Amino acid sequence: MVKKKIKEIVVGSNNEGKIKEIKDLLPKYYNITSPKDYGLKSPKENGDTFLKNSLIKARYFSKKTKKICIADDSGLEVELLNNKPGIYSARWGGKKGDFNLAISKVYKKLSKLDKNWKSKKIKARFICALTIYGIKKKPIQSTGVVNGRISKKKLGKKGFGYDPIFIPEKGKLTFGQLNPKIKLKKDHRSIAFKKIKRFF
Repeated sequence: MVKKKIKEIVVGSNNEGKIKEIKDLLPKYYNITSPKDYGLKSPKENGDTFLKNSLIKARYFSKKTKKICIADDSGLEVELLNNKPGIYSARWGGKKGDFNLAISKVYKKLSKLDKNWKSKKIKARFICALTIYGIKKKPIQSTGVVNGRISKKKLGKKGFGYDPIFIPEKGKLTFGQLNPKIKLKKDHRSIAFKKIKRFF
């Protein structure tokens, strides 16, 4: 457990959507800050897994701020695309992190492989790796996975990233269409957080 004297936790991300979701998962009595509050840019993510990239961010921001940090690395894996974009999910949006561009890339690549993909069930999954750095000597890590499929077109504006094209298993709506409170209870980030929430 975190000692009561620890009042601040840094969410190790410069993605506003991620910051909001992680903030909503954390207990309300913490003062939640982000790298932006410290004028920090994100480190180079050169890990070859979600867990490694999550650790890179958590360790970097924790050491820079001298605070406990929780960092996320997450992304979309599309089965037909050999599980791409995967750890490169954000990078598919280019330097500006434009997810409309990233989503267009997914659709273009699917169409190139199979012109009739829209009439089929294209399996996909969202993965989230979380790392807490600064509570114990060793980093605390967890992973959450949500299986689903790719929608035929972009639907909904309530989420962020690839949310408008991902329909979770047994669902009919994309993450972009779901009420944020409902999404937060069933998404990959929530699943990963449940495994480590005892530390908060």
